[in-house]
Amino acid sequence: MPDTQVSPEIVTVACLADNYAFLVHDHLSGATAVFDVPEAAPIMAALAARGWQLSDIVITHHHGDHIDGVAELRAATGAKVWGARADAHRLPPLDHALAEGDRVAIGQLVVHVIDVPGHTVGHVAYHLPAAKAVFTADSLMALGCGRLFEGSAAQMWDSLQKLAALPPDTLVCSGHEYTASNARFALTIEPDNPALISRCEEIASARAANRPTVPSILATELATNPFLRANQSGIAQRLGLDGQEPAVVFARIRSLKDSF
Repeated sequence: MPDTQVSPEIVTVACLADNYAFLVHDHLSGATAVFDVPEAAPIMAALAARGWQLSDIVITHHHGDHIDGVAELRAATGAKVWGARADAHRLPPLDHALAEGDRVAIGQLVVHVIDVPGHTVGHVAYHLPAAKAVFTADSLMALGCGRLFEGSAAQMWDSLQKLAALPPDTLVCSGHEYTASNARFALTIEPDNPALISRCEEIASARAANRPTVPSILATELATNPFLRANQSGIAQRLGLDGQEPAVVFARIRSLKDSF
């Protein structure tokens, strides 16, 4: 399954109040996938505006604000539905059940499946090397990570380490417009981080102009996202956890964010 040599196109689609879906179009084959379906109408409008035919619906996890539009979109397009085998019992009916390490094709695009439990125990992310993108939904988010509704802090830290190991120029396509709130919290963890201060200013400007802050670049997340930076000694010291394992520091950061 060779990756296409023509760069695929990624379109961010705003859904509901603060969700995002993402279209990925392979120009060589004409295949088009959507990653998560909070609602069908905005996605159908984005497809129609570009003259694209949806071939695949790819699901990250079972929460309604990521799958509630699947049935309508599938009925309208006939697209095949992909999702985690481990979560098949609470996802829409799957045409293709996936697990970590699977490599599947959408047109000529290779999709790598990554298990990222934490927010839910069945959450998966999808890395498309040819697109230089990873679709993370509610695992790694812009300046944040998802709440631990089902998994443990240790699980989420391990999941984030998998994503942090991707190439730094990877586009992080996450599921929500939570970045402004995440930025305010991040400043309480690293108030003297110049990269974070600069990013917060950029986020405030973008939101004032009603521009999205998603997707982001992994290198930027590594430099500013406190949930990826629990292995930094300065953060551990600030939290009174000097010498503790990064997973312990991460757990404290997540707890602080939950009550922020």
